[in-house]
Parts: sequence; C-alpha cells; structure tokens
Amino acid sequence: MSFADPPRKAPMESIVPMINVVFLLLIFFLMTAEIAPPEPIPVEPPQANSEDQAKAALTLYLGPEGSLAFRDAEGDEAALQALELARIALCGDGGCSGMTLPPLVLRADAKAPAKAIASLLPRLAEIGFADVQLVTVPK
Repeated sequence: MSFADPPRKAPMESIVPMINVVFLLLIFFLMTAEIAPPEPIPVEPPQANSEDQAKAALTLYLGPEGSLAFRDAEGDEAALQALELARIALCGDGGCSGMTLPPLVLRADAKAPAKAIASLLPRLAEIGFADVQLVTVPK
C-alpha cells in the first residue's frame, strides 16, 4: 500500500529581524533628536522685520519685569554667575584667545524695559560676551 506524504506547512517566518530593525530605528531617532530644555521664564520676543534666526549654545532670558534667568539659575546675580561659569567652561578662565566665544542669545520679553536691556549689555561685556544677539519674532 502506498501512502502519500502529508502536505507540509511552510515554516512561519520569524519577526525577530523586523523587531530588531524597529528598535534600531527608535534608538537612531532618539540619539539624533535635539531635545531642548524648557524656558525658565515665559518670554514673548519683540517683533522685527528681519527673519534671521539666532542660534547659540548659550541663551539668557529676560522676563517682562526685568528678571534674568540662565539654565536653572534665576535672578540677576545668580543668572550672571551661572553665565560666567558657562563661559569659563567653554574657553577657560583666561578667555578665548585661540578660539572665538559663541554669541550669546538674549531672549527678552517684548514688555521688558529697554532700560534693563541697556544696563545688562555692559555687564555682559564685563563677563566676556561682546557678541549678543537679541531674539525677535518676524512681523
């Protein structure tokens, strides 16, 4: 008597390679994403006609009542001390002789008094920031 071989099922394909690819893509996107910390003071920048974007590693915030914030430091003296420590970390205590210091971005609220900005600029120059860029919103 001759019996026919039973039909064989095709082996199931493993989904492990697809899971590996998904995890690799997830890791890639997480590593290349630029995650920005939240602003320490809510600031609404003034309007201007220029559309140039200011980008820098160091951002100083000036609130509507004239208070300063830098990273986690809030208050005028604390923010300026933290800013000076950041400048020292970037180029050392002796200044940036061989390399240029990146520009400081000032995110001032539109309602911030001009007097506060005018008195802040000489203090920033004393710390070592000659290039200060004011962030504005295009009209």
